Amino acid sequence: MSALLAREQDVRPAGPGHAPAGRSAKTSQRSPLDRQRRKLFVPFVMPALLFYVVLFVVPIIAAAWISLHTWAGAGEMEWVGLRNYARLVRNDLFLQSFTNTLLILFIVGAAIFVVAFALTLVLRDMAGKRTARNVLFFPHLINALVFGALAGFAFNPNGLVNSFLRAIGVSDPPLWLARDNLLGLVMAILAWASVGYYTTILMAGVDRIPEYFFEDAALAGASAFQRLRYVILPLTWDVFAVCAVLWTITSVKIFEIVWIFGGTTGVGLPPQEIWTSAVYTYIMAFSGQSIPSYGMASASAMLALLLVAVLIVLLRRVTRREALEF
Repeated sequence: MSALLAREQDVRPAGPGHAPAGRSAKTSQRSPLDRQRRKLFVPFVMPALLFYVVLFVVPIIAAAWISLHTWAGAGEMEWVGLRNYARLVRNDLFLQSFTNTLLILFIVGAAIFVVAFALTLVLRDMAGKRTARNVLFFPHLINALVFGALAGFAFNPNGLVNSFLRAIGVSDPPLWLARDNLLGLVMAILAWASVGYYTTILMAGVDRIPEYFFEDAALAGASAFQRLRYVILPLTWDVFAVCAVLWTITSVKIFEIVWIFGGTTGVGLPPQEIWTSAVYTYIMAFSGQSIPSYGMASASAMLALLLVAVLIVLLRRVTRREALEF
């Protein structure tokens, strides 16, 4: 009899408070909606994951493999290991290009966010702020080549800027397109073209902040800087962190605005003083000025990828904050 009772207890269905045999408690606690979502995860995410692997992961692996060889794009590849990376570290032109990329990343990035936050303070209380926001965002819709062409037209020795300076009494206006001044000009154009984009994103974050926070700050006599420090920055910190990551990725890929100044050298290439790592990578592989060096180009691209990865990890750690609910 006792054996029969034990057998009946083994096959008896589990009660409402007990998980079925062979299933974890966590699985049994999932709602039907959660289980249905998990079933849809694979068919919905798998196509995007496959595209990502094919279009991004596979090329990155191929570039890493090519960077360990000497290859002109045809014929057999010669294994050289890490020698391409050692050559890059000793290459003055690559180091200069890499330094220019870092200057654009930090100096232009700092200028963009300072101006963007200042514009955020001004636009928030300005009548017609939606129209102003659209005007600021418009330059982001224009290709960088257009800005390069306009800069060449406006800053040439007899262009609009020097003509205006002569009209107000400056007899010897600067040579804006001289090699020593080109990098600063490129950085100024990049800041001007990008500030509206990041201002728009930050303004979208500011628009989420309830109005009574600003009313309390006004009653407390807070200045514009204090409103930025104690209200806007803490409540839009996650938006600022996303903008910082976006600019980091964008700055390492700066190419068109630099390439447009190639006509100033007379050989179709931009002056070496303003090369970025992206321009260096392209010239090593596709310039047509010499035998292609896909190994060096791939090694340069992998170092740029490493720079982006390290900076993003550091940014995420530095900008990590507890989310504020409001």
